[in-house]
Amino acid sequence: MDNIYLFVLVILMALAVSDLVVGVSNDAVNFLNSALGSKAAPRYVILLVASAGILLGSIFSSGMMEVARRGVFFPENFYFHEMMMIFLAVMFTDVILLDMFNTFGLPTSTTVSLVFELLGSAVAVALVKIWNAGGSMAELPIYINSGKALGIISGILTSVIVAFITGTVVMYVTRVIFSFHYQKSFRYIGPLWCGIALTAISYFAIFKGMKDTSIMPHELMAWMNAHTGLMMVYCFIGWTILMGLIHYLFKINILKLTVLAGTLSLALAFAGNDLVNFIGVFVAGFDS
Repeated sequence: MDNIYLFVLVILMALAVSDLVVGVSNDAVNFLNSALGSKAAPRYVILLVASAGILLGSIFSSGMMEVARRGVFFPENFYFHEMMMIFLAVMFTDVILLDMFNTFGLPTSTTVSLVFELLGSAVAVALVKIWNAGGSMAELPIYINSGKALGIISGILTSVIVAFITGTVVMYVTRVIFSFHYQKSFRYIGPLWCGIALTAISYFAIFKGMKDTSIMPHELMAWMNAHTGLMMVYCFIGWTILMGLIHYLFKINILKLTVLAGTLSLALAFAGNDLVNFIGVFVAGFDS
């Protein structure tokens, strides 16, 4: 019997590798589109920056792994073989689904896919358990973490709305400042604008991306959380001065540097948040 579960674990690992291939091909456009579209740097430079972001994000990823382990159901209420079948069904479905979307050129969210695949598989197994035990549908909440699942789903929907509103406002302000004859005003506003953008990137990459990771010492994170406002002021001043020096002394287009920094940050966020979508189920099966 142990050999069967070892074979299932090997299948999960193979599916995780396949899922990583199809998943990255689906999501790579999210963090490469801006840099490639604006020709901020040669293609190999953009790919190197994105690769560095993925590597850092993989190292600092942590909390999202719990989504696969116990995010949408209560594993303690399932037998071991039921858990392994849930994980196996999720991985098969995820690879087929993402590959199908890639084939037809349709956008999809790997996080949404993972959450609903876990939810659907757990509900199916729970219904079979309830049916075999002669129970009723009222017992389903015993197996399904409905509160957490609804929280994840509502968070995904909220992120779409926030992204739309934020993108609209930032794009409008950017176009007002830099559209048409921007060369004259850019000498004064450019370093300030890039300083704001890089400060925002630093905040989300460092203070949010590294939060709750095992790499950062707890004392350091506690100190950074207690002095976040002051550190953001220092970051803004430092980035603005640095961008001004690069712009005035070296005559380098600092907007391209800002786009590359955004690419690094997006790749870091992709790996830190979405990596669990590809390997989280396998890791959960291995832990089980």
